[in-house]
Amino acid sequence: MTRALLSVSDKTGIVDFAQGLIESGVEIISTGGTKKVLDEAGVKTLSIDEVTGFPEMMDGRVKTLHPKIHGGLLGRRDLPSHMKAMAEEEIHPIDFVCVNLYPFRETILNPDTTQDQAIEQIDIGGPSMLRSAAKNHAFVTAIVDPADYDLVLAEMAEIGQTTLETRKKLAAKVFRHTAAYDALIAQYLTDAVGEKEPENLTLTYVRKQDLRYGENSHQEAAFYQSALPQSYSIACAKQLHGKELSYNNIRDADAALRIMREFSEPTVVALKHMNPCGIGSGESIYSAWKAAFEADPVSIFGGIIVLNREVDLETAEEMHRLFLEIIIAPSFSQEALAILQTKKNIRLLTLDFNDSLKYTEEVVSVLGGLLVQQEDETMEMSEDWTVVTDRQPTEGEKIALAFAWKAVKHVKSNAIVLANQHQTVGIGAGQMNRVGSVKIAIEQAEDKAKDAVLASDAYFPMDDSVEYAAKYGIKAIIQPGGSIKDQDSIDMANKYGIAMVFTGVRHFRH
Repeated sequence: MTRALLSVSDKTGIVDFAQGLIESGVEIISTGGTKKVLDEAGVKTLSIDEVTGFPEMMDGRVKTLHPKIHGGLLGRRDLPSHMKAMAEEEIHPIDFVCVNLYPFRETILNPDTTQDQAIEQIDIGGPSMLRSAAKNHAFVTAIVDPADYDLVLAEMAEIGQTTLETRKKLAAKVFRHTAAYDALIAQYLTDAVGEKEPENLTLTYVRKQDLRYGENSHQEAAFYQSALPQSYSIACAKQLHGKELSYNNIRDADAALRIMREFSEPTVVALKHMNPCGIGSGESIYSAWKAAFEADPVSIFGGIIVLNREVDLETAEEMHRLFLEIIIAPSFSQEALAILQTKKNIRLLTLDFNDSLKYTEEVVSVLGGLLVQQEDETMEMSEDWTVVTDRQPTEGEKIALAFAWKAVKHVKSNAIVLANQHQTVGIGAGQMNRVGSVKIAIEQAEDKAKDAVLASDAYFPMDDSVEYAAKYGIKAIIQPGGSIKDQDSIDMANKYGIAMVFTGVRHFRH
């Protein structure tokens, strides 16, 4: 008689699956909690010790690691030597294995879990059986996902067995599943011992969404979420309204959320194409919105908006007048949501802002590899800055410099930000020379430049940027310093009465 071994942590659909197998003439072997569920449902099963002649022991740690199990899974039905060995040792072939694993991920997601508790949820027998069955998929069907039960039962009902094509697909899924499971264990234990640069990088992600296309319409794409979700992330956002997110939407929303982590006061970030087009802060979210909008009322068209306070009716009415792609906030008032939902396609999302200061590693793909780095979480305090010019910044300029310095670290290099105390007024991004970014930022700022301060994400290689800024009324500059020609820039600042501050830390963003 054909046999199936069923041992699952996720009991979804297992009774119906077992009954369907029995109807197709399959004998069921089961273990532990799965056997109890099947017995209670009146499904006839064999216990593991009836098959192995060996009792479960060590609190269930040892039960399926036995030749009568793995011999039944690994024996090749097309090799007489294998079949002879199985007959001599009274090993009955096992043709189906349905296993899903101890809930290790769910266990470690609980912040109260101890390491000992986590270790006990590392499955040994389950992955071993799955790998044995999947390796021998020419003859054995390995099932790890309840979503595949109906497919298996349908083929059994139609042809009395599963097709080789199905067994191959299920085997591939098994190895993906066990690889992800082991990767999560490796990551947990690696973090526990504080290893920062392991010799092998094991990462695992779960598909969250198939995307219509990628960066361009001819590119295929999908969105994967970390197996250990981070609450302050676009992957954990709850969409309340609008079209599904696109590849570019997700990238831009992520960039905007990274910027918002810099600000605790009511703040609005407007972003286009991975760069902020306006950042505004205020005493209320409405005043912050006004500041962000007025920073660049042209570029905000079609932008991504992140607010760190609930969206109220007054702010929603202002935003409703514009074409915006996405609005993300901790919450929306009922009145605000009602007015914004009158636009069919706008995406409205909420997420948990409470965990916004949790930083992780960044992973970036390159041809043939990955780059991994710690996120740029450094934000220097003003008391650590060094004034290198004759003129000291005023108290108001210090506030504006701090605001601009928070913003510039999130602009693509070469990055220049012009700002006052509560908003950006000009942004120059991604130019191949720094003075080019200065010119773009000043052109955007127009008359506001003369009352603004300037932030540069890295040092000035020459004094031309300082001189250009001086001609348009900039009176204070913040930059890391560190050029062999720093003194030239300092001298130029002194010539025009500009206060210049060195932070000692650069903030390139490529």
